[in-house]
Amino acid sequence: MLGPVILAASRSDRMRRLISAAPVTKQVVDRFIPGETVDEIVPIVQELTSRGLELTMDVVGEDITTPEQAEAARDAYLALVDRLRTLELGTRAEMSVKLSMFGQALENGHELALANVRPVVEAAAAIGTTVTLDAEDHTTLDSMFAIHEELRKDFPQTGCVIQAYLFRTEADARRLAAAGSRVRLVKGAYNEPAEVAYQQKHEIDKAYVRALRILMEGEGYPMVGSHDPRLISIARELARQAGRKPDEYEFQMLYGIRSDEHLRLAAEGHRMRVYTAYGTDWYGYFMRRLAEKPANLRFFVRSMITRG
Repeated sequence: MLGPVILAASRSDRMRRLISAAPVTKQVVDRFIPGETVDEIVPIVQELTSRGLELTMDVVGEDITTPEQAEAARDAYLALVDRLRTLELGTRAEMSVKLSMFGQALENGHELALANVRPVVEAAAAIGTTVTLDAEDHTTLDSMFAIHEELRKDFPQTGCVIQAYLFRTEADARRLAAAGSRVRLVKGAYNEPAEVAYQQKHEIDKAYVRALRILMEGEGYPMVGSHDPRLISIARELARQAGRKPDEYEFQMLYGIRSDEHLRLAAEGHRMRVYTAYGTDWYGYFMRRLAEKPANLRFFVRSMITRG
C-alpha cells in the first residue's frame, strides 16, 4: 500500500525539499490549499458561503519546535478571527486547529497548548462561532481529549475529532456522544501501527459505520467527515433511523475533493461544511491528502508529468 509510504515521506526533510522545489507543485497544491494568507482566503470564504456551503478553516503547519512558533500559530488564528468578524458568518465559518501547532509536543506541551488555544476559542465564541480540535497521531489523543474537556467547561460548543481506524474510537464515541457535544468522525490519516489501528480498508470502513451509529444514536451533534459515497449514503440512513433532522448533523469534506458533491448535498438541504486550509507550511497537510486517496496521488503524478 502506498499510503504508509507517502505518510513516511510527509516527515522527510529531503522529500519536503524535493517536492517543494518542483515547479509544478504549487499549481497542484492550489487544488487543496487555495491561499497562503488571510487576504487570499477571504474571497474563497465568501464564494463558498454564497453557494450555500459552510466552512471550517485550518491554518496549516505542524512542525513547531519553539514556544515562539506556537505563539505565532495562535496569533495567526486570532488574525483569522478578526477577518471572520467582519464577514458576520457566525457558525457558517468555524475553525479547526491541530494542537501540535500550539506547542503540544514541546516541554510542558499540554499546558502550553491549552494556554495558546484558549484565546482562540474565546475569540471565536465572541464572534458567534466555534473551534474543533483536530485529531493527530494516537500518542497525542489523551492530551487532546483532556484539553477538549477543559475548554468545554467555558465553551461547550468546542468540537473534537475521532478517527475510525483506531481501536479505541468506539469507546471514545460512546463517551463523547452526549448532549451538547460536537464530534467529527473521520477515517484517519496518520501512519498508525497495527497494535492500535486497523490496517485494511474494509476493517476501517466497518469501524467507521459502528462509530457513526453510536454518534447518530447519541445526544450530540455528529459531523460526518468522509468523501466515500457509500459511507455518505449510510450516514443518511443512520440519521433517518435515529430520527435526526437535516440540521441535527452535518457532512464535512475537504476543499478541492468532490466539489460537485458539496453543492449537491447543500442543495438537498443538508448542512455541508468544507474543510478549507490555507497557509505557507502546506507540506504535511498536502502529503496526507495524497495518502488518503489514490486518485489524489494519480492527480499529482499526472500533473508532474504533463506540466513538468
